[in-house]
Amino acid sequence: MADDFSQSLTPPVSPFAADSLCELSPAQPPCFCCSETKDDPTGALSAEGYTTRGSLKRLLLHLDPAPTEYETDTVEIFGFPWVTETALVESTKLLFGLFRQKIYRLETLAQSSSHDFGQAGNLHYEAEDLRQQCVSFLQFVRVFLHRYLEPSSSLDACPSHPYEDLEAQLPSALLEELFGITLLIGRLKDLPANVQSAFTIQNQGKIFPPSWHLLHLHLDIHWSVLEILHLLSHKMQGQVVYAHQFVNLTGENLTDASLFEEHLCSLLCDLTGLAIGKYSKVRPTEALSSHHYLCSCTKELWVLLMHLLEYRNKVLHTQSFWSYMNLLLRPLVSGKPAAEQFSGLPTHCKDPLGFTWWLVTHLAMLGQYSRNGTVQSEGGLAEEQVRMHVHCCLSLCLLWEPSTSAVSTLWDYYSKNLNVTFTVPWLGMSGLGTLCKTPLALVEQARSCCSPSPLHSPGHTQLYRSANSFHIFLRVLALCLAQDTTGGVPQRQIKGRIYSKFSSKKMQELSEAGLMNFLLLFLVVARQVELEDVASRACELLGFLPSNCPPGHRTIVWRGQLSLLLLFQERGLDVGAQASWLASSFNETAKEFYNKTTEVSRRLALWGPLGSYLDGVSEVFETSTSLTLSEEKMIAFARPNHFSY
Repeated sequence: MADDFSQSLTPPVSPFAADSLCELSPAQPPCFCCSETKDDPTGALSAEGYTTRGSLKRLLLHLDPAPTEYETDTVEIFGFPWVTETALVESTKLLFGLFRQKIYRLETLAQSSSHDFGQAGNLHYEAEDLRQQCVSFLQFVRVFLHRYLEPSSSLDACPSHPYEDLEAQLPSALLEELFGITLLIGRLKDLPANVQSAFTIQNQGKIFPPSWHLLHLHLDIHWSVLEILHLLSHKMQGQVVYAHQFVNLTGENLTDASLFEEHLCSLLCDLTGLAIGKYSKVRPTEALSSHHYLCSCTKELWVLLMHLLEYRNKVLHTQSFWSYMNLLLRPLVSGKPAAEQFSGLPTHCKDPLGFTWWLVTHLAMLGQYSRNGTVQSEGGLAEEQVRMHVHCCLSLCLLWEPSTSAVSTLWDYYSKNLNVTFTVPWLGMSGLGTLCKTPLALVEQARSCCSPSPLHSPGHTQLYRSANSFHIFLRVLALCLAQDTTGGVPQRQIKGRIYSKFSSKKMQELSEAGLMNFLLLFLVVARQVELEDVASRACELLGFLPSNCPPGHRTIVWRGQLSLLLLFQERGLDVGAQASWLASSFNETAKEFYNKTTEVSRRLALWGPLGSYLDGVSEVFETSTSLTLSEEKMIAFARPNHFSY
């Protein structure tokens, strides 16, 4: 661990790799970069960062950090070819020694860089290359652990091959190297003033001094150490990893968990210290408009730490992010010495209580960022949690009796989120629910919502995977409407609450997903109460849509209208009024389709709803037993040669 790697160090001769295998270098891995986001008014995180590039999400979902990279037999690291599947096992010390060399070189550039503008470009590109080599190596370590590290089957087992012995030692060796790297780079608070000043460097045509690259490499390393330790702990499946050489030399224990905890607390402490320094220049009138981070990279680092700690709290039952911050800030407010793990926190703060309010407020705002780095428009629970809550609500309604107040509360939520698709990403296609591409399929989905499966049946227990939370809510709504068969006060209250949420503005704001949810909602209500009244109100609301609405909207509207017509047909009611409205709407679209001035691209777009309408009409005719309910009005086209084109 204390080996001295000189500047002349080169790796041993690596297996020969044809030039063709080394031509395709891996894509640049994610890294901290604020050159594009310093003045972004949207608050967007860097497109090259760990959140936007999906690195954080892949870490928390235990997915390959770089699924399309490092797939060849050899990989180039620090300018030399290495065997991809064995490099980290066979050359742990060597690779980390080269890694330290690059850090030393970048530190030298940062210390010796002059203000000669003629050299600025050369220094920038050399520093950028050094940083990219280091970041690429850290990415390789993550990929190697994910793909090739396996926990030892038995502590007493004797490896049958020398490589297996090295492989068994990798977790301990890696832990020691990570500890050595943390000692090498030190803490953010201890960086030289010329390096810390790089936090405030503005974009200079994408040419930055070496100090800027060194500072951001430090941020990359601080985050990567936590990321690699988290990944190592997961791959070891609960086995504690000890740094054996460190224990033998010092007599002190060093484990993956203890290094994670120590490094995390130091990082939180240093980030808070940087915020204290910035708060000293903030006026009370500017408290909410002045952020606690010095650049968007430290902002992203806060977001990364929040998500990682909340995940570990949920899965590993460790302390949450806010528990750590409570332990960190409480002594500051009370004037007591900081806890040992948070040593190094500045003691001079002009207003500890005001600073705490300020920091906690801005950190809470960062909670709006998702794992993908996007700002979530609505706070609150994710679909995977809402789905579970509504599923439990449905179970209680089946056990006891439906609750009007529960339906009202749920409808208040869904009325504000009709345009949402209600998907759970990790469920894949199974979590999307049924896609209704025909009027009959839409009616069948409404029918399934009105006839929920028995409580202990597979259909009910698997509902979380087969239906989204909105569809489960519709089952609760249907149960509540069904218990009042006389059209009494509960039914009228629920209908009134549903109708009151739709205005002309609300209808015009509906997306395609929102329109589909709207139609399914009214189909469920129509099946349970007065069909004519609900159908009339649905048609009235659909009339608020602009006549030039997108073809996709038109397709869904006609599909929904045909679904209502199928309900009329099912009950033996005349469909003349609805059929005439549909035929008139169809005629208008068909005229535009046939207008000689209509562009070809527009015609192609219009053919989608026109073809869908014809397929839907065919379904209505095939479903009818007698065709005596005025179905023929659906084909009362204005011109007989509409489709002789």
